[in-house]
Amino acid sequence: MRRIIIATVAFIALLTSACSSDSDTTTDEIKPTITINYAEGFPQACATLKRGETYTFKAKITDNVALAAYSLNLHHNFDHHTHDDQGAQCDLEEIKQAINPLIYMENFSLSGQTEYEIEISVSIPNDIDTGDYHCSYSVTDETGWQSRTSSDIKIIE
Repeated sequence: MRRIIIATVAFIALLTSACSSDSDTTTDEIKPTITINYAEGFPQACATLKRGETYTFKAKITDNVALAAYSLNLHHNFDHHTHDDQGAQCDLEEIKQAINPLIYMENFSLSGQTEYEIEISVSIPNDIDTGDYHCSYSVTDETGWQSRTSSDIKIIE
């Protein structure tokens, strides 16, 4: 019985020492930031893009500890849906069915930076549906916090 008690106490001591606490470690409770609201930020709300053209999509992202990833998502808004983080609402065309919409979704990794300017070159195909679209940026930090921003855009002939 004495051996069982000694073994149990030794196991608990080993387990406790393996789980150290570092009083200097703080939990990251701050989301990263993302903005297109600066001179070179693109596209601004209600921007008009032309089929057959190439554009550089730009946003600034920051985090208090470390950025991990970002993404760009372009998708049609022919059904007039909204995003909870969306800024200005632009004049929309009539609701319509998508036949050949532009759908662009790309994810990119970062390693440890606290500031970064997103620059993504996107060519708008000549054969996609024109009309209302959304441009959505997303950023994630190394601890998993995420922020998004979206804007209405139009793609024309």
